[in-house]
Amino acid sequence: MTNIPLKIALGADHGGFKLKDVLVTWLRAQGHDVHDFGTNSADSVDYPDYAHIVCDAVLSGNAHYGVLVCGTGLGMSYAANRHAGIRCALVSETTSARLAREHNNANMLALGGRMIGEEMGIDILRVFLATAYEGGRHDRRIAKIQPKFQPNVKGEP
Repeated sequence: MTNIPLKIALGADHGGFKLKDVLVTWLRAQGHDVHDFGTNSADSVDYPDYAHIVCDAVLSGNAHYGVLVCGTGLGMSYAANRHAGIRCALVSETTSARLAREHNNANMLALGGRMIGEEMGIDILRVFLATAYEGGRHDRRIAKIQPKFQPNVKGEP
């Protein structure tokens, strides 16, 4: 992991707040500047609200990386990847975390609070933060995944 403290924004819904809290504690113990945007209870909330807040923090430069946690990670990743400039990887093991950074320059991580345990969540985040982007041939590929269309009013492509 980098020795430079990073600014990391986190958000979760009711299905992911417990894992998010574990990650917040671990990140702070590592010396990182953590922005915890909630939620902090099992009371039902809408995951897109938290995904958008964390994406805004990353896109504005107020955070280097974002971490989103919901029950499966799916909803958070869908909401995050609707933002131009966000590359959010849904990850459930460390190899994908490493490759998301190396090959895709992922700037956000989505995790399933009901899918993985606390130790795996920490391991995934540790690998994600410790991995540098390779650049090179991957630059042109990333350029090709930028949005090519605008959604219509119904949210469909």
